[in-house]
Amino acid sequence: MAKKQEATAAGGPESAAPKGSPMPLFYSNPVPLDGKKHLDLGLKKNFGLAFTAKVNAVPINMIEMPQISHYYPIAFSPDANATPVALMGVRDNENLFVDARGEWLEDAYIPAYIRRYPFIFSEIANTDQLTLCVDMNDNIIDNKSEQKFFDAEGKPSLLAQNALEFCKSYHAAAQQTLAFSKALYESGLLVERQAEINVGGGKRINFSGFRIIDEQKLATLPEAAFLEWRKNGWLPFLYAHLFSGAQWGRLTRMLARRIELEEKAGTKQ
Repeated sequence: MAKKQEATAAGGPESAAPKGSPMPLFYSNPVPLDGKKHLDLGLKKNFGLAFTAKVNAVPINMIEMPQISHYYPIAFSPDANATPVALMGVRDNENLFVDARGEWLEDAYIPAYIRRYPFIFSEIANTDQLTLCVDMNDNIIDNKSEQKFFDAEGKPSLLAQNALEFCKSYHAAAQQTLAFSKALYESGLLVERQAEINVGGGKRINFSGFRIIDEQKLATLPEAAFLEWRKNGWLPFLYAHLFSGAQWGRLTRMLARRIELEEKAGTKQ
């Protein structure tokens, strides 16, 4: 039975994990940007999105859910974090939205978690301060790039400034999502589900390890609780999740096409 790849990590999806803890998805060596140590470093031009090829789900923020719902099914992690995730594939280690060249499906919305990479915030221990980090991935960063992190005087380049602002916005949205997810988990609205995908030719794939909102439970939510959700402005995001269920058909068609191409190329799995 195929299971959804774990899409959360210790330290939360919005910040780098403390030393010794598992790294957030995609990150292997995030370090604080330093004007002296990293003066000559920068991003390789058009490094692409190949780093997402073996991941079938990524964390998303609450405010993205209306956009996400037009392209991906939205589910929630089965743990107490109830992290919302965009499902991008149904087989292990496969993202159907990125091709062999590292290019995303044309016109499909790319989740902010992916667009943020290789930057991320790290929390400074025992303080409320955050520092901008970059993942020292040799496939993405080198000392020959024209897209430098710092200028000749060691001041942050426009690239680094934009990354800082993006991470600020992402962090704020992630904090809002944590509150939303906590309330959703405690509401009892989430139920475990298993999807059986029919890809033709008598082939079926079982996909499990995720939760969704039970529509019947939502319909019978006590009025006081419903009004509290409305007061917090969370109702549109609940419905975005429900509407996203229509995208299971998209995933099924995309997988069927992928399998057909594999069989034609003699790479049947």
